Amino acid sequence: MASLHITDIESAINWWRERSPSPDGITACAEVRALGTVYALMVYYHESECDETTMPVKARDAWLAWYATTTDAPCIAICSTSQGDDICKGCGRTFDEVQHWPVMTPAEKRSTWRRITMEGTAWRFNKYAERAREGVVANPPGSGVADTVATSQR
Repeated sequence: MASLHITDIESAINWWRERSPSPDGITACAEVRALGTVYALMVYYHESECDETTMPVKARDAWLAWYATTTDAPCIAICSTSQGDDICKGCGRTFDEVQHWPVMTPAEKRSTWRRITMEGTAWRFNKYAERAREGVVANPPGSGVADTVATSQR
């Protein structure tokens, strides 16, 4: 079973703090308190991960509510595993991760996201991300090479 990384717990806490801010600057909503307890125990015991199945129900429900707001799949529709690669050049997932993504648990998916983000080698994190973010035309007009950046991304 996959584990939840402490940075995901922290992100969920911050999402809930923004969504349900403290009315008096002191009290926190129930979701922040539930996640905060898990976070505090992880820090106290010097743990960077916690098991999703043994997490208290209120904390897990709060985490899942945050998770539902995150991007599900890292796919950028440039799948090189269909061409025989063991690791997709587009998203960075392994062939098995691509194949089993629909049945993976939220923690397994976040674990995969963390790994590919930390590696940062997939196209979604380098050349493709820069082109999409900046709207740069990959090939100058008249070069005879088709433009690789979609018009809607500019």
